[in-house]
Amino acid sequence: MQNNSEKLWKDCLTVIKDIVPQATFEVWFKPIIPLSYEDHEFTIQVPTKFFYEILEERYVDVLTKTLNRVFGEGTTLKYHVTVGGEHTEAPNGNHGVIIYPGEGPKTMVKQTSNKVDATKAPGPFKVASQDLDSQLNPRYNFENFFEGESNKLVRAVSERIALEPGKTAFNPLFIYGPSGVGKTHICHAIGVKIHELYPEKRTLYVSANLFRLQYTDAVRKNVTNDFISFYQSIDILILDDVHELIGLTKTQEIFFHIFKSLHQLRKQLILTCDRAPVNLQGMEDRLISRLKWGMTAQIERPDLELRKKILRNKIYHEGLEIPEDVFAFISENVTENVRNLEGVLVSLMANSVIANKEIDLTLAKQVISQTVRLEKKQLTIQKIQEVVCHYFNLDEALIHTKSRKREIVQARQITMYLAKKYTEASLAHIGKVVGGKDHATVLHSYKAVINLLETSKAFRLTMEAIEGCLK
Repeated sequence: MQNNSEKLWKDCLTVIKDIVPQATFEVWFKPIIPLSYEDHEFTIQVPTKFFYEILEERYVDVLTKTLNRVFGEGTTLKYHVTVGGEHTEAPNGNHGVIIYPGEGPKTMVKQTSNKVDATKAPGPFKVASQDLDSQLNPRYNFENFFEGESNKLVRAVSERIALEPGKTAFNPLFIYGPSGVGKTHICHAIGVKIHELYPEKRTLYVSANLFRLQYTDAVRKNVTNDFISFYQSIDILILDDVHELIGLTKTQEIFFHIFKSLHQLRKQLILTCDRAPVNLQGMEDRLISRLKWGMTAQIERPDLELRKKILRNKIYHEGLEIPEDVFAFISENVTENVRNLEGVLVSLMANSVIANKEIDLTLAKQVISQTVRLEKKQLTIQKIQEVVCHYFNLDEALIHTKSRKREIVQARQITMYLAKKYTEASLAHIGKVVGGKDHATVLHSYKAVINLLETSKAFRLTMEAIEGCLK
């Protein structure tokens, strides 16, 4: 039977190779190991839970079509996932669960249903509650939305809205920020929580681009009134990437009337955008005015601590093993957004699988250099001060005093010299940071250090050692 499953899987790979790009085939299909085929159930082994999720999210259609073609209709796909050397199961493919040792089942992907799929072309639009699919992704929730300084306000407001949708002053909630910082995640989290607390409420997540396509199709099919009635029946409307409506006058006009109707009925509106309302040139003034009625909140790029939280959680849940130096390198260098962090992990795992080698710092640098531009970090006056004081085994506070002790004066002068050499700070700013001195003192210190460098070999060796610590 094992030989039969291997032969069948080889046939599957032949089909898949003609469907997907070569790189995709090498990374996501070639590492799969066929285990068994019994009673129309095909079991495969994948290296990590992360691998399983990628297959389910991106390539389940390819797998399903291929299995139906090679094995015949009605074949069920079952996964064995290697976690820490042990095998766990994720049965029934696209709507299964994955079992962890010592734990109960955790749902990976929501069950399929007979609900109307709002991602497809509209019509006829049905208002009956049982016919609505909220299009919410339960994987995006408050539990895995990590809080930091960059998103603290948005999270607090979002949790309040989820408890009392339409009854707070935060209506509409307008969230803006660059791509990949968690705007879509927090929107789904609000919707998922509302759906949990108020299942009778009609909650809908939709992208602005899909809204536009639905409206265009409704006009073409002459069902515009049905389209409007459908959206006016929603209790919580989440519109993602509202900036995609810029320049679309007719779509904006329809959305304006829907927005106005829902707001008057105290229905909750949540919108995301890549810029603040005041920067939405190409949007109707009356619509911009209404977007600013409630709460406007920004999500900024994640700081280092937040990136570490997100990265640590992702590594843990994907069953990956990442050395500490690799973890530090990723969190310090992948700074733009959360999506890049996740992308780096995908690339690391893929490269590790293809090359059949452990994830190490060399591999991490190679992968990250292909994703983000690695720049030499700019030295700061504070960093220079730390290095100098550590070298001389001095308390940093001492160089801010008026002490004239030789070792303290020298440490202060070296700090000022290096700050002028390695930063673009003015003499006045350097003096202000290093002991509250004026620019003349900084200039005097700079010249004093240059003089010592020219006349003292021992001092030159000291400076070389300190500068080595800065690199």
